[in-house]
Amino acid sequence: MDENENENKNKNENENGDGRRIVVLGAGGRVGRAAVAEAVARGHRVTAVVRDPARHPDLGRAGVTVVRGDATDPGAVAALAAGHDAVVHASVRLDVPSEEYFAATATALVTGLAEAGVGRLLTLGIATTLEDANGVRLMDAPGFPAEWRAFAQGHVVEFELLAATAGPELDWLMVVPPLDLNAEAEPTGGYRTAVGTVVDGPGRIAHADLALALLDEIEAPRHSRVQLAVSA
Repeated sequence: MDENENENKNKNENENGDGRRIVVLGAGGRVGRAAVAEAVARGHRVTAVVRDPARHPDLGRAGVTVVRGDATDPGAVAALAAGHDAVVHASVRLDVPSEEYFAATATALVTGLAEAGVGRLLTLGIATTLEDANGVRLMDAPGFPAEWRAFAQGHVVEFELLAATAGPELDWLMVVPPLDLNAEAEPTGGYRTAVGTVVDGPGRIAHADLALALLDEIEAPRHSRVQLAVSA
């Protein structure tokens, strides 16, 4: 396992930010909100994309522009991303088959970001697609629930499409939280990582700590075109 111990407990030395412009797709969800908050705290400007801005009046604040958008529409992605430096994709649809939705978003992001000239994409993965210590994906373990596997397969398709279709101009990364992405977990101000495999330990992370990893990979990219597992 290629594991990286993150020793710098939140890069608050970078709290003044470098004025980047970041799109957050799915900004109304818990991960999206955490990413927006962390980006603003670091001094970046955020375009927070949701399906219905009227449902998220609390997202609006200094440094944040809330807009309507569709992550499955290449033209909409291109228009939203124009003039931005990076995109965080944290959107999900539970009323659409997982493979269908994530295939559509991967295609739209590759096409739209190329048109917009945006070179950094972080997309959120799911822990069940990671390998355990024996090299077996969690979703492939005997007895793994079929309905959970069907949802995880959407992220597998997304990863495969990004790997197959994204050109060298798009520096993309799939950031994968552990199974226990816990809204009640106490933030630690740090995180650990592994490439493609489950991170040893409790398998839990707070949304705020996951947001640290997302923003760190935007400000100083260290990983590209892999599944980066992140855990407390």
